[in-house]
Amino acid sequence: MRERACTQCKTLFYGNICPSCKSTSHSEDFSGLLIVLDPEKSEIAKKVGIKKPGRYALKVR
Repeated sequence: MRERACTQCKTLFYGNICPSCKSTSHSEDFSGLLIVLDPEKSEIAKKVGIKKPGRYALKVR
């Protein structure tokens, strides 16, 4: 099974339902990888609007 990116919140996951926002809208066509360990201290996470630690796609098609 390939890793998928949620089209709503850009979380990377395996399966059919996004564990972060529970959306079923996802794509296997994404680019870039952003790993957020501490969203409160990360300037990039603040700019992108990420509030939870995790793996995120930068662009989802």
